[in-house]
Amino acid sequence: MDSMWKDPLISGFRRMFYFVTPNETSFEKAEDVPQYIKEAAPFFMGFIVVEFIVMLLRGDGKRSLNDGLTSVGAGMFSRLPLLLFRSIHIAAYIWVHENFQIYVLPWDSPYTWWLCFLAVDLGYYWFHRMAHEVNFMWAAHQVHHSSEYYNFTTALRQSILQIYTSWVFYLPLALFIPSPMFILHHELNILYQFWIHTEYVRSLGPLEYILNTPSHHRVHHGRNRYCIDKNYAGTLIIWDRIFGTFEPEAEEVVYGLTHPVNTFDQFWVQFGFLKYMLERFSEMEGVANKMCTLFFGPGWAPGKPRTGELCDIPDVHAPEKQYNPSVPLWLKVYVVVHFILTLLGYEILFEKKEMFCQTYLLMFVMFIGYSLSTYGRLFDRNNLGIVMEVCRCVVFLVGDIMLVKLDFYTQPVASTVMPILRLLYVASLGLWLILYQKVFHAQVTPMNKKQ
Repeated sequence: MDSMWKDPLISGFRRMFYFVTPNETSFEKAEDVPQYIKEAAPFFMGFIVVEFIVMLLRGDGKRSLNDGLTSVGAGMFSRLPLLLFRSIHIAAYIWVHENFQIYVLPWDSPYTWWLCFLAVDLGYYWFHRMAHEVNFMWAAHQVHHSSEYYNFTTALRQSILQIYTSWVFYLPLALFIPSPMFILHHELNILYQFWIHTEYVRSLGPLEYILNTPSHHRVHHGRNRYCIDKNYAGTLIIWDRIFGTFEPEAEEVVYGLTHPVNTFDQFWVQFGFLKYMLERFSEMEGVANKMCTLFFGPGWAPGKPRTGELCDIPDVHAPEKQYNPSVPLWLKVYVVVHFILTLLGYEILFEKKEMFCQTYLLMFVMFIGYSLSTYGRLFDRNNLGIVMEVCRCVVFLVGDIMLVKLDFYTQPVASTVMPILRLLYVASLGLWLILYQKVFHAQVTPMNKKQ
């Protein structure tokens, strides 16, 4: 029984639900803490596949391909800086702990383990609450709420900017809790929140009083008026009950932002609200109003309460139409094939990043980010997507020629894989040049007739 409990598959599954013991997850050194989130990638995929099968069997359409790929792409996009820099929340915590510790609790004590579990979860509650109540933090966090669907892929829809606002909330713990213990619970806290992003688990009975559950988190993702600024919990819902932000699930939830982004363009999903906030900041008169634009809630306006007024939020009720442009089957297949190739390249980069210099890494990061944005534009059925895809194919082929001249391809597998990729990208470029000519001709011809 004990050997089965320690089986890698069983252990990985247990970690998805924070079902671990202090004895098996206590580490003396920060470098000894496993990368549980990275190791959980197969479980993420497994959960998504199982949920997709359930959706097909039930035929209820609780996901769309374009939205799901945008969510997965946002998760990829959010981690791109880790290819170039060390994670700020770990680096800052270790630095504070090493230089300003008041008292260091024993790393191998169950009491330290449980204290850190509660402290990290409380820190997450307050970060999450401020991410909704402080506009410049919301500019990052709104990415996670931009999906109008609620499924396991939504859990992966993360912001590239959020980590630069969340790390501060955990620093008080560095005064006395060892770094390995914090890193462990930060990873497990995030892992736990993956499985609660589903509509297929309705209620967990008595556990609803203590734990953050799919039901509670559905409310948090809602844009119904009763859902706004509720249920900020990470693992334990008790913090919302204590601080007055708890709301049970009642009316059917309508998901997404109060003002939907209506695009799958990754750059716009990530930075669109930041642009809007800076424009408002520029337009506001007076220093006080400008500061309020940054530090008050996203619903604030002069003369309004700090977090805005509920009556200003659109009063929506299910069913609400979701943004889901019609996409032909061939385009879905095309984007899926190129997305999978981008995902594989992304995984290889993380596995082999020590082999590449910063210049190469920066080039690959920019190409991946641009690719993810292009796929979104294609799903939007936006003509700009055609131009972007033509440019993307050209950049790949030109970049490949440059890398060949620089003797970049040293691995034997490259001699097998790269010819196939070159053929694919040449064919893709030809396809989009034909489509570009058709679109351009269709736009120019009416103008010529008028002349």
